[in-house]
Amino acid sequence: MTILPLASVERLIRSADAERVSEPAASALLEIIEAYGTKISKEAIIYANHAGRKTVKEEDIKLAYEMLTKPRN
Repeated sequence: MTILPLASVERLIRSADAERVSEPAASALLEIIEAYGTKISKEAIIYANHAGRKTVKEEDIKLAYEMLTKPRN
């Protein structure tokens, strides 16, 4: 079961200048987006909890994204 609408993902791909988008292509990107979004969200929850909050804030999401995309030496 997906959370995001498939049509939104199709529009996202079209916004990158694709003329046509197959349903399997949109579904594949949807799975990737949701998996990555979940990973970022779980990391952000850790930061919010560490700060003593139950509410995930914008700063938690941005920090989680930064930490997950930061090259490791």
